[in-house]
Amino acid sequence: MIKRYSREEISSIWELENKFATYLKVELAVCKAYNKLGVIPDEALSHILKTADFNVERIDEIEQTVRHDVIAFLTNVNENIGEKYSSYMHMGLTSSDVIDTAFALQIKESSKIINEDLDVLLNSIKELAQKHKNTVCLGRSHGIGAEVITFGFKLLNWYDMLQRAKERFNYALDDVLCGQISGPVGTYSNVNPKVEEITCELLGLKPAKISTQVIARDRHSAYISAIAHIASAIETFSIEIRHLQRWEVCEVEEGFSSGQKGSSAMPHKKNPIATENLSGLARVLRSNSIAAMENIALWHERDISHSSVERIIFPDSTILIDYMLNRFNNVVNNLVVKPQNMIKNINKYGGIIFSQACLLKLCQKMTREEAYKIVQKEALDAFNLQDAGNFKENMKKHLSQEEIEECFCEEKYLENISLIYKRFGL
Repeated sequence: MIKRYSREEISSIWELENKFATYLKVELAVCKAYNKLGVIPDEALSHILKTADFNVERIDEIEQTVRHDVIAFLTNVNENIGEKYSSYMHMGLTSSDVIDTAFALQIKESSKIINEDLDVLLNSIKELAQKHKNTVCLGRSHGIGAEVITFGFKLLNWYDMLQRAKERFNYALDDVLCGQISGPVGTYSNVNPKVEEITCELLGLKPAKISTQVIARDRHSAYISAIAHIASAIETFSIEIRHLQRWEVCEVEEGFSSGQKGSSAMPHKKNPIATENLSGLARVLRSNSIAAMENIALWHERDISHSSVERIIFPDSTILIDYMLNRFNNVVNNLVVKPQNMIKNINKYGGIIFSQACLLKLCQKMTREEAYKIVQKEALDAFNLQDAGNFKENMKKHLSQEEIEECFCEEKYLENISLIYKRFGL
């Protein structure tokens, strides 16, 4: 059973309490690394591990004077450690060694939740695709009826897109999960490179091959872009549901709970509010990906123009995508599918969507140009008469009854559906 996380749980990763707890985790890992290298004595390390602590209110109080959150944090931690061993904290480090390495840990924890959300949604879509493997519906291009597909086939396209989005996300995640303990401009001027190596191993991160005063922000941009890809996939599915819920189509609709109301003025309304909401949120996440790209270009070895942006877009993006994945999963699990209306739309205007089958049949008797002219005329005549039009009847002037039945057979469109499903192990 896959655990489902709440928004409150993922948001706590980005709260001040956890941010400073993660800073402390990095600082203590550095102390352990120095201890392994014989720089910090066992007695000192033991004392540091027992006494190192912080208080957010005290940090805020100190920051009012020093105007530097990492210095305020270290000052508070050292107040708890005491003068005897406080000099061992933060040896040879710069603030960004702690900030960026801790940032990677926050991203790692958030991504664990996002990956589990993805697995839940993928499973829900797969189950619905299996259920509707042979539920025939109308495939559309340019928003216009094209040919017969199945609703399961449509869902399998969603499944495939979301799988790719997950693969992109984890590729970007692997790239961003690196730490640095390399000193003021990344040259290890006052810190042994082995400290970085040991620290990252203790924290479950990769050491950056090279860092300046920060880890290069192209990694973080790719990560936020990967989240935007997930959001865009959800929007793609949401727009499809919104179109299919329109009265003119009426093939699916969002679940409508007992007591729910769609409009303050019109009691008949059942609106696709969840998928509309998800389409809007996808815009926010794509906008965040642009902000992340803007963060890539920094002055020389570092400036802090990226910092203020990241304090907004990383909590917002990870929390939002968690929300979107869970909300869309709810949509999928409560989706109302209307097979009878799907068949009705297939047969509109006397089944003009079977025109290619008729064209190919006529091509056995005449040139393609002649056949196309005949089929197009009979199809458009049926369409222009709207409900009174009947393409199937029109084509009886050109094809035998046996040929008609063969051309207007839905089953032949499903011949290769199982082949496609097998590609997904279904």
